[in-house]
Amino acid sequence: MEIRPATPADIPALCRLLDQLFAQEAEFSPDRDAQQRGLAAVIEQPAVGEILVAEEDGRAFGMVNLLYTVSTALGAPVALLEDMVVDAAARGRGLGTQLLEAAIATAHRRGCRRITLLTDADNLDAQRFYARQGFAHSPMIPLRRALDPL
Repeated sequence: MEIRPATPADIPALCRLLDQLFAQEAEFSPDRDAQQRGLAAVIEQPAVGEILVAEEDGRAFGMVNLLYTVSTALGAPVALLEDMVVDAAARGRGLGTQLLEAAIATAHRRGCRRITLLTDADNLDAQRFYARQGFAHSPMIPLRRALDPL
């Protein structure tokens, strides 16, 4: 399995992976047009973030999406792990661990001092996975406000 940066040619395969992710999330549902726009925005603007693809024999089996910002508390760059998904057919082979390790190394090389991620409150498997990788619960809680498009 090779892990490499995503290119615009990967967008259809990444959308198929995101379909699997969003089908299991409580707050989101698949929206191909929105996903294509979002993926293209990240891929085309490296300052915004990076998407890594796990590929074997020309087929994408997993992806992880990092978005970058600056923490005023740390005075340093930080990353948001926005999406991570492994194709259902490829789970249980350690691919998620490989993708996450690659994402952590990528963020570290960019000077990031923290990675933050969100999981569904009832996704205990994901929470156990991330805990095994050194992620811990934060006393902070996420709050959101949706904004209408302009």
